[in-house]
Amino acid sequence: MNRPELADFLRRARARLNPSDVGLSAGARRRTPGLRREEVAQLAGMSVDYYTRMEQSRGPSPSRQMLTALARALRLTEDERDHLFHLTGEQPPRRETTSTHVRPGLLLVLDRLHDTPAMVVTDYGEVLAQNALSRVVSGDVLARPPQERNMIRRFFLDPTAQDLFPPEDRPQRAREQVAGLRAVAAARPTDPEPASLVAELHATSEEFARLWDEHEVAVRRAATKRFRHPAIGILELDCEVLANSDHNQRLVIHTARPGSESYQRMQLLRVVGLQDLTPASS
Repeated sequence: MNRPELADFLRRARARLNPSDVGLSAGARRRTPGLRREEVAQLAGMSVDYYTRMEQSRGPSPSRQMLTALARALRLTEDERDHLFHLTGEQPPRRETTSTHVRPGLLLVLDRLHDTPAMVVTDYGEVLAQNALSRVVSGDVLARPPQERNMIRRFFLDPTAQDLFPPEDRPQRAREQVAGLRAVAAARPTDPEPASLVAELHATSEEFARLWDEHEVAVRRAATKRFRHPAIGILELDCEVLANSDHNQRLVIHTARPGSESYQRMQLLRVVGLQDLTPASS
């Protein structure tokens, strides 16, 4: 691990970012350009002390999970992400499979969506990034352990995850999840991630196995979905899915139709939704 080079790279990457680049308020006047250390730590989900020690060339070797979080927080390109891994003595993630690295431009779009829930996911359901309203509506997925960040896995294996949807909508949601995963698995038969997810769910979920054996297939596109929120009730939202074909990632945006009851409820969430109204069960 090259601690001096790592420290210099982190400092320079932090200095080139403005708070607005990552969806943060600039706040009081800053003496030096760039993000503060505590802001990078917050974005990466690590302690300020841990990050500070890395910038001071005295930190421990970070885990691969931590390196991935740092790359997203600092809006690194894929080449810069690989360099970050090399500086710590780690091999970068393979590029021939589905990438979990979100491009800085896509994260910039996500940060600009202040008034609507949005997230970046892989085409097989792995959540890579969320904005604030997405965390309010469907829970802070990235705060969960890595194995619990896949929406399809959680839908079939975590009973609390299905509470996000009205009971009468759940059978259709389940069918859509399976049909979409089948399309991905067939399109990329050599990618181990979708194949592993299919094998796991087929072995552990009777519902998934039954639906999988029906051999329905459907590529995920625009739809209207209903979500349950414990504080404000049902939200009926239009779902738009924007695809990034190079990385097999999706920007999923949920919007409420202006003038509707759900629109009024979304406005309420924008005002008070970040004040401990995040669903505990999702």
